[in-house]
Amino acid sequence: MADLRPYPFAALIRRALRELEERNSVFDLPIDKGFYGSADRDLSIAFHKRRPSSPLGPAAGPQTQMAQNIVLSWLAGCRVMELKTVQVKDDLQIPRPCIDMQTVGYNVEWSQELRLEESLDEYVKGAMLIEILRATGRFNLAPGFDRVIYDMSVGYDLLGIKSEKIQRFIAGLQDATPIVERLRAEIPAEFARYRDLDFQTQLSDSLTLSTFHGCPPDEIERILAFLLEHNHLHCNVKLNPMLLGPDRVRELLNGVMGYGDIHVPDSAFERDARWSQMEHFVGRLGEKARGLGLSFGVKFTNTLIVENRRTFFPPSEKEMYLSGPPLHVLAMNLVQAFRKVFGSRFPISFSAGIDRGNFADSVALGLTPVTVCSDLLQPGGYARAGRYFEPLLARMKDLRARTIPEYVIRAFGLGADGLEDLEGLDHDTRLRCASALMSGGDLTAAAGAGWIDRWAEATALHNSEHHVPRATLDPRYAHSENSKPPRKLGSQLTLFDCVTCSKCVPVCPNDANFTYVLPAVVQPIVKVRQEDGVWIARMGGNLVVSRKLQYASFADFCNECGNCDVFCPEDGGPYVIKPRFFGSAADWRRFAKHDGFAMEYPEPGRRRMLGRIEGRDLSLEAVGERVRFAGPDFDVTLAAGDPVRTLSGTAEGEIDLTWLHILMWIQAAVFDSGSVNYLNALSATEVSS
Repeated sequence: MADLRPYPFAALIRRALRELEERNSVFDLPIDKGFYGSADRDLSIAFHKRRPSSPLGPAAGPQTQMAQNIVLSWLAGCRVMELKTVQVKDDLQIPRPCIDMQTVGYNVEWSQELRLEESLDEYVKGAMLIEILRATGRFNLAPGFDRVIYDMSVGYDLLGIKSEKIQRFIAGLQDATPIVERLRAEIPAEFARYRDLDFQTQLSDSLTLSTFHGCPPDEIERILAFLLEHNHLHCNVKLNPMLLGPDRVRELLNGVMGYGDIHVPDSAFERDARWSQMEHFVGRLGEKARGLGLSFGVKFTNTLIVENRRTFFPPSEKEMYLSGPPLHVLAMNLVQAFRKVFGSRFPISFSAGIDRGNFADSVALGLTPVTVCSDLLQPGGYARAGRYFEPLLARMKDLRARTIPEYVIRAFGLGADGLEDLEGLDHDTRLRCASALMSGGDLTAAAGAGWIDRWAEATALHNSEHHVPRATLDPRYAHSENSKPPRKLGSQLTLFDCVTCSKCVPVCPNDANFTYVLPAVVQPIVKVRQEDGVWIARMGGNLVVSRKLQYASFADFCNECGNCDVFCPEDGGPYVIKPRFFGSAADWRRFAKHDGFAMEYPEPGRRRMLGRIEGRDLSLEAVGERVRFAGPDFDVTLAAGDPVRTLSGTAEGEIDLTWLHILMWIQAAVFDSGSVNYLNALSATEVSS
């Protein structure tokens, strides 16, 4: 299918709140796997003149494309949401599969997969649902851990950004009032108490420009100048790892880290900005932003363009984009090089190979925010991010650092060097700061609110010089530590039953994969045919369902990225083999080449189960005390409990009654289940047929 479908806001709320009540989880993430702040530590950071509650955020990518992605990121402790990059061309054909996390990280997707107006709606829906979840009182949020920043991301050329479509998108995030009011009215009656919440309407006043690969430097400058002057937005520019130059990139990637099988083509450097060009436009844009009363910063880094020499992506894709551990080293070297030129003049946002093992170190470099993508595509999914705070809080406690600036100052023992670099600090305050640093005292009280951030910025420069060379040589980023693919068992997935590892559910960034329960059964395979008006049955073995927990995919949220296939121990891919459910009968018919299931509502009070099995279109519908079962060459009614002896109707060939049982099982387990899922959270009025 590969086409994402926005989900009705009413059903999204119903799904989230019913699941929270039933299972103590939201979108399949147990709430005890999330992170809700610290009572003892202030984790807030400065970001474009605002103060989000934590330095962690999802990078612009698969974790911020749809409303449920944003909510899952929030549950995991993210407080800076870098929204998925959009562009004027919103009808892209992304190759499938598009994400390969077998070893490090590769992808061939780089922009939104929804229409612009759909993306805007998803971002507002996500923000509103976060407010509703907060209002439930079910999350033990630490004081002050409620401040969320939404940072929009656009690309890739000035003409597109000036277009009416993109300008309407930007304006919609700057003032989302009409969308908020429309969605407020869609909150289901059973949750009407949330309709009066004071939902945020100025969703964003900042933007990260994604230059991607090949955007000319003069074009980058013109775009940002326009966004600063015309849209009056605080801006970051997302820069590319090619800034290091071909010699240094290859030295680090192929030499130091040993990725001899990865080749960066010369063309990647030829069509990208050079370091000297970047220096000039960043400097000029910083001055322009300051003159307008706005803030300006940079982001390291975009993915690295490499040759596609693997077999995972379609062979038509000559290039792919590298992320994960090796990109972390490249991006850290860019941070160090950038600070050697600009010092602490510009804040740096960071995204490259972040995980639990390096998050605390990255925060110690004063990077704001630190965003993550690839690691959340590993087993555990969003729950992995909730654990990032454990080593950070442990180090803050050991260092007696109550705030992030204090942590930056103390993290590597270089606070005295940062203090020495401060200009304009009076003698007495300097002495108090030095004394507090030596004694483990309160650095904020010693420095004062006006100086603690400047002290942290000065120290962060020394931290970079200390940390980056060590990270560059750290074996955890080398090829030898990142070359083993996930284990496969050699068995083949089937429609029902598997090894029940549950990996496919959390590794889906869109929460498309889900579980349902079937009772164990040994169902005789019976096929019937009509001869001279008489039904004749023959037996053909058994269909055995032995596992209670079964797996399926909600097609509306599955973009066939392939990530669940990578981590599934069995062959075939859950998104391909397991039952696929469509949110509407219209989509079930539109995507006729895909097996799958849907519920149709022909008229009020009537419903019809649709199924496509092995390419054959089937339907099941209650008709009084009987059911009507129909296919391409048969149309019969029968008693569900005794189908063979109660058959009536017509058939041109043989009917496999196994299909009947599959439809009945799935209807009972998914659509009629007491356990909420994306299908039964939809009401008949929300399903377009």
